[in-house]
Amino acid sequence: MVTRERPAGDVDYERHGQGYAVLRRPDLRIEARVHAALGAARTVLNVGAGTGSYEPADRYVLAVEPSATMRAQRPATAAPAVDATAERLPFDDDSVDAAMAMVTIHQWTDVEQGLREMRRVSRGPVVVLTVDAPALRRFWLADYFPEVIALDETRFPAIDRVVDVLAAGSAEVRVDVVPVPLDCVDGFGEAFYGRPEAFLDPEVRAATSGFGLADAAAVQRGVDRLADDLAGGAWDRAHGHLRTQAEYEGAMRLVIATP
Repeated sequence: MVTRERPAGDVDYERHGQGYAVLRRPDLRIEARVHAALGAARTVLNVGAGTGSYEPADRYVLAVEPSATMRAQRPATAAPAVDATAERLPFDDDSVDAAMAMVTIHQWTDVEQGLREMRRVSRGPVVVLTVDAPALRRFWLADYFPEVIALDETRFPAIDRVVDVLAAGSAEVRVDVVPVPLDCVDGFGEAFYGRPEAFLDPEVRAATSGFGLADAAAVQRGVDRLADDLAGGAWDRAHGHLRTQAEYEGAMRLVIATP
């Protein structure tokens, strides 16, 4: 397995990408929204494809993923992934029916160039699943790990910025709030809104890049405080209703651009 000398983004997934195929599985309810947004597309390019989450099995998929560690975790049934980056997609203009990017644009060196590349190669929809970082301040996790939330606010591009780039050339763009189900199997942060004990597990935290990039001592302080509040009942007194709340409308957004 040949790995890159330098990471393509701010996280070295060659070193820290193990376990994503298990911890970041596609949730079928979120997946249905993504696939609906792809419309009637028969050929789909997945940019920053990782281990293949949310790729449609009933269409011809091309995948771009710069990390060999992530490519190696793709299922045997998944499309092969090309070693390339969003900013320089090795495809001709209008070569696919649709392009998708699933919780990856915050990793790109040049977000605007990557989005323009997706528009260039797609003759149909461009579908981006991402996070509206300011909305994370409403998530109770910000009380325990403010450093992680503050870091994510600097990493995730503003939704308005994404919309403006994708709208260039008269594309219609809409932004949908993506409700997160209580038993969500895709292990991003908000997936555990009603299962706070999950954040005490270092493997769960490792599947969210912000925890790996934040100061380790600050993260440990948050873990210790959360453990104490769970043991003493303070978390449940403040947020216990979330344990049975079917969905949480937080920061997850689906941006859909159609020509």
